[in-house]
Amino acid sequence: MSKSATFNKRRPLLRSGAIVWQLAQVLWVGGLWILHFCLLPALAQIGLAPLLVEDVGQLVGTLLVGFAAFCSGLQAVVLIQAEGLVSLWRDLRGQLLLLAIVASGVYFALNAGVPQALRWQLFCYLIMGLTGLLLVLQPIPGRARLARH
Repeated sequence: MSKSATFNKRRPLLRSGAIVWQLAQVLWVGGLWILHFCLLPALAQIGLAPLLVEDVGQLVGTLLVGFAAFCSGLQAVVLIQAEGLVSLWRDLRGQLLLLAIVASGVYFALNAGVPQALRWQLFCYLIMGLTGLLLVLQPIPGRARLARH
């Protein structure tokens, strides 16, 4: 292939890659926000004991953080396929995904090493939620160039 102005080294993202990107994003970002801002307040509102609500939040939160780490890793693979490996640290989407993966790793390290550090675990959880929201605002890999032209 020639290095002309129309030559693009990026491979086009398959339709299945875009679907995987969106589905993974909806599941992990939506799950984090629904648990923290909808499910736990609803459980407290119906009159469950506060200790029970806290235990449910801790257990389900840990499962959701693991699921979010898996889904953000899957999104990183889709981003690498569409934009290349350097997009993980040069592209905002890649940086947000790396931040979410690191935050989930810190969450699990705190959970295993210092289980009393609940505020730090909550901080990591909220960092993941905020990076997920910022990621939702970014275009799907491979489709940003198509939308501009």
